[in-house]
Amino acid sequence: MIDLKAARLEPETYRAALARRGAADDFDALLAVDASWRELTERVDQLRSQNKPKGAPTPEQIEHLKQLKEQLRISEDELAQAAEKRQYLLDRLPNLPHPTAPDGGEDEGEIVRTWGSIPTFGFTPKDHLELGSQSGWVDMKRGARLSGSRFAYRVGNVALAETALYRFVLDHVISKGFTYLLPPVLVNEAAMYGTGYLPNEESNLYRLDKDELYLSGTSEVALGGFHMDERLEEAELPARYTAFSTNFRREAGSAGKDTRGMFRVHQFDKVEMFVFCLPEDTERIHDEILAIEEEIVQALGLPYQVVNIAVGDLGNPAAKKYDIEAWFPAQQRYREVTSCSNTTDYQARRLNARVRREHGSEFLHTVNGTGITARALLAVMENFQDEHGVVAVPEVLQKFGAPARLGATD
Repeated sequence: MIDLKAARLEPETYRAALARRGAADDFDALLAVDASWRELTERVDQLRSQNKPKGAPTPEQIEHLKQLKEQLRISEDELAQAAEKRQYLLDRLPNLPHPTAPDGGEDEGEIVRTWGSIPTFGFTPKDHLELGSQSGWVDMKRGARLSGSRFAYRVGNVALAETALYRFVLDHVISKGFTYLLPPVLVNEAAMYGTGYLPNEESNLYRLDKDELYLSGTSEVALGGFHMDERLEEAELPARYTAFSTNFRREAGSAGKDTRGMFRVHQFDKVEMFVFCLPEDTERIHDEILAIEEEIVQALGLPYQVVNIAVGDLGNPAAKKYDIEAWFPAQQRYREVTSCSNTTDYQARRLNARVRREHGSEFLHTVNGTGITARALLAVMENFQDEHGVVAVPEVLQKFGAPARLGATD
């Protein structure tokens, strides 16, 4: 959440920043209800202090106390309503966008750089589902029969290649100083709220009502929750973590979008990176995570572009976000395969994660980034296919158990 104390001191700065995200009116509403809340808090404190007579009260004092008690009851009700509305607005306001995040909405991001050469084919390239249907690599029909639409089986060598992908990325990320965690995928409301997925993203979450738990849509939630309600020492920072987990998303609002194959599914696996750091280090850490993501995609040999995401397409917690979009020949366009976000102190405030410093404790900053998902393997399948539907697997994956080729006889 935003720093409300700072917002009171610099309302115009905050309003201008949040206007870029279409949230200026909500910000003004927050300041108004916050002013009412502070006024009511003072009134309630005053009434409570008057509600304590010394000695045996006279009949006049008893009548006056009754009036005070009624005034206090009304004021406390008004205070509770103001507090609820204040928290409602505070919970839903997005982070302030970074000055270098471009204005605009989806598809209006700024291309930072490109890498690699787009492949040319003497035939019409097939997508992963067409390639996989020749030998049952990716079985959406059986996945749907088991679990419903947008669930998939990966079979044989493709399953081995996907597993090798995660193992390769984990090995690479750990070599950069990240501590490996295997986290729970069932998480509580506090962790979902703390990382900013509640309340705004609730429609995309799977909830187990009986247990009051959520199936995590990303291990970012569990990694962020690792230091929830904790105070770290400066010497412990930056605290870098990586995790592998299975993730679940309803994909609400994406009806009819990317319904073919595995590109957008309800269950997927991912390697995630997450860093707790000092405020002065957050931009450097963000650049470091982006560099790691680029190293991974380059090692796979995938042509890609880095996009500085426009403010209208940022999730609520992010102040700035980079996507790496790999080239998909069958689609003839770049598509997202990784992203990394600088969330400044937005998540740490909600998680109550602080650092002890000489002048006292302050909120940490957090940065997160995708190590890899299966989308990268889909890009590999499309970019390295031949006219017979055989895919050459990158050498880096072969070192972790992937076959050299995915062929029609697999």
